Amino acid sequence: MATDYDTPRTSDAEEVAEQSLEALKARRADAAADLGDDVDPFESELDLPGADLSGEELTVRVLPRQADEFTCTSCFLVHHRSQLADSRRMICADCAA
Repeated sequence: MATDYDTPRTSDAEEVAEQSLEALKARRADAAADLGDDVDPFESELDLPGADLSGEELTVRVLPRQADEFTCTSCFLVHHRSQLADSRRMICADCAA
């Protein structure tokens, strides 16, 4: 039997996949309908009980690196010299372990 390679091929797996895709879309639409139209999960706010921090300002004093400190080349944190595990590579003890 000759095969025409120009005709589009469909298999049972493709039909099942399309049917299951349609079923997934229908289930997603049903789930969205259950949430209601006014609920947008990306625009919801997180309310912490008893935590109204709207009037607070963050005040942190940043100090430059001191003479007895180094910056780890792996984690980029500033550590005291006592935490230096490899002085050639400037790696802290936490990153060396």
